[in-house]
Amino acid sequence: MATNESLRALLRDIFQQTLVEADISVAFDRHIHYERGVLRVCEDLYDLSGYSRVLAVSFGKAGHRMAELLSRQVGSTLQGIVADPNPHPHQVPGYRYFAGGHPQPNAESVRAAEAILKSLNALNAQSLAIFLISGGGSAAVEKPVDEEISLPDLIATYKTLVLSGAPIAQINAVRKHLSATKGGRMARAAQGAQMVSILVSDVPENALDSLASGPTMPDSSTVDDCYSIAAEYKMLPDFPASVRELFERRALEETPKKDDPAFVRSRWWKILSNETAEKAAAAAAAKQGFTVEIDHSCDDWDFAKAADYLLDRVRKLRQSAEKACIVSGGEVTVKVPANGGVGGRNQHFALYCAQKIAGENISVLSAGTDGIDGVSPAAGAVADGTTLERARAAGLDPAQHFAGFNSFPLFEKIGDAIQTGPTGNNVRDLRILMAY
Repeated sequence: MATNESLRALLRDIFQQTLVEADISVAFDRHIHYERGVLRVCEDLYDLSGYSRVLAVSFGKAGHRMAELLSRQVGSTLQGIVADPNPHPHQVPGYRYFAGGHPQPNAESVRAAEAILKSLNALNAQSLAIFLISGGGSAAVEKPVDEEISLPDLIATYKTLVLSGAPIAQINAVRKHLSATKGGRMARAAQGAQMVSILVSDVPENALDSLASGPTMPDSSTVDDCYSIAAEYKMLPDFPASVRELFERRALEETPKKDDPAFVRSRWWKILSNETAEKAAAAAAAKQGFTVEIDHSCDDWDFAKAADYLLDRVRKLRQSAEKACIVSGGEVTVKVPANGGVGGRNQHFALYCAQKIAGENISVLSAGTDGIDGVSPAAGAVADGTTLERARAAGLDPAQHFAGFNSFPLFEKIGDAIQTGPTGNNVRDLRILMAY
């Protein structure tokens, strides 16, 4: 019988193995190839010498990494723009860099958007635009569609959206209709040029147009969806006046749809996603003798509902297997009050689980593949049947930390916070539940 300590260590090890297998460089090696002037992106071939201009635009939490890997294959002949919220000591030659914000946009986000739109507008039918898009791109590149919306107003709007409790696809639907770059509007700026988008996805598998709020893809959401979402989650009172007024007048402009001319010469390829991480974690657990099931049906559920569901799943699997493991990808939603403490959805999920499994031989890991969980320095946390007991022995009150959305100090004190630092990647969150 494994000890609680050894099982927590195993969960950490499986998460680290998953990060390695879901690394962007591995995905590039599998799907991107350059030889004799021809760039292969999955099933497409692009003869770079046949274009009058090739522009690369890379943005999101993996903005620098993706530009670096493309440059490593193609060489320093490409020019482009990188917008990445994480600082990098070395820049890829030929690229202009912008330190766009996350989770809220900043002044650099706006400057990045303006530079990208200006460059795309200069392209013609003999040009190729290569978009390298990863999670976090929504905030890293942003420009309001209405000039009356100031940067402080934009930041306040993002905060309202993120704290609303709405799923990411609904949050991004609103973002798209308030933005000059999202919801296909970046593709519209490059209209006429050949375009290919290389995607490292942090959104549900069936909602790729939510990645970075779909700047190069047809938008499946509508202005009517935005009005409904704002009403359902009672967002209007918290929106700044400039944004609230657009909703009250129902004056949002529609985004380009799939029949828009902007997409006639556009292609999109997903090279890495949450599914990659799920399969890697499941394989690692199976090697350790666990009976493993992958279940992402609780994607975008409320954290408590998702935790109860997954704990029930692992308990039932344990009835028929000596060592049971459930792997669950995607994200859970947590509505954080304005006075919330230091933590994130993964640590909040883990602390909730700790209260539900006290005294049981169940261990839980919940962490973000980007290495960042909410407003904490952690990626997530591990919890088990001894978490509450060990926290109290350390002088902590788990119920108080949970009620205050202040999970990080608790997990840090007992040594169960997972701190990887920014990974330069983002394929959503991963939850692993194990039962003996």
